[in-house]
Amino acid sequence: MSADFWAGYVSGAIGIIVGNPLDLIKTRLQANTPAPHSTTSTTSAAALPLHAQWRAHFENAGTLVRGTTAPILGYGALNALLFVTYNRSLSLLTTHPVFSPQPSPTLEPFPSTTSSTTPNTLQLQPNLTQIWLAGAIGGLASFLVSAPTELIKCRAQVSTSRNTTSWSIAREVWKREGVRGLYYGGGITSIRDAVGYGFYFWSYEWSKRALGSPNDTDGDTAMKVLLCGGLAGIVTWASIFPLDVIKTRVQTQIMAPEGIQTPENQRLLQHGGQSALSGKRLGTWEVARQAYQSEGAVVFFRGLGICSVRAFVVNAVQWAIYEWMMRLLQPV
Repeated sequence: MSADFWAGYVSGAIGIIVGNPLDLIKTRLQANTPAPHSTTSTTSAAALPLHAQWRAHFENAGTLVRGTTAPILGYGALNALLFVTYNRSLSLLTTHPVFSPQPSPTLEPFPSTTSSTTPNTLQLQPNLTQIWLAGAIGGLASFLVSAPTELIKCRAQVSTSRNTTSWSIAREVWKREGVRGLYYGGGITSIRDAVGYGFYFWSYEWSKRALGSPNDTDGDTAMKVLLCGGLAGIVTWASIFPLDVIKTRVQTQIMAPEGIQTPENQRLLQHGGQSALSGKRLGTWEVARQAYQSEGAVVFFRGLGICSVRAFVVNAVQWAIYEWMMRLLQPV
């Protein structure tokens, strides 16, 4: 396996461990799942004060890692696939330029481990359009892993049952719906990933070029990698958050027998009309339309504050680990 595969895998898995507590709150806010310690069954997580949201969503110590099994395995593979595809795509776009990159003796004010190099040739500096396209291609490739991983993770996180695990959800979905069930909501997930990862790499490389200096010490470079990684995380989630809200609501619809509504569906599709009452799951457009009609435009930004905090921390750590491992694993 290549260096970028292992660097991507390890950094992705560690990022999930670091960010899962905040990700759990974000998912429950998006799905409008009541906090387990709410005083009434109709009190949603979004209606609680901020400090109460934090306490109420962690009903026991196990909640801190709820839903992490699938992402640790899946997101490690997803991140590996993402970085490998991104680097190969960027290499292809730079070697056979569509947008005419300019020759440069160095790529950025401080070195990049995401840009490709070719021995005995003048290194070309990819422009930001090429970087965005390569990131979008990487996002589309990662959909193969992200769609089932996200579905299992989101359903585990919105569940308030102590007996619910990632594996139990995966087995149930496979038993009832097969592969198609694991990829439910795959369309909106693929769009989210393509757009989001395009901006992810674009914002990281842009901030590196803007903040880097040839006079930076190793300590300066390390701090700037953390800062650029954190900023990239915030930019990414800000660009796709409404899509992520819709994706979460689509994927956390629980299939029930005809004419029967589960508590999860009743919360998710409150005031949802005839389609919701029939016990059938709604499509992406229907979920978005009914969410807007029942809760207004604010629903598409619910949880963005917590998500931004999580995004900064997780991606700062993730990029630092990725850059460090690439320098460790790449031959001199």
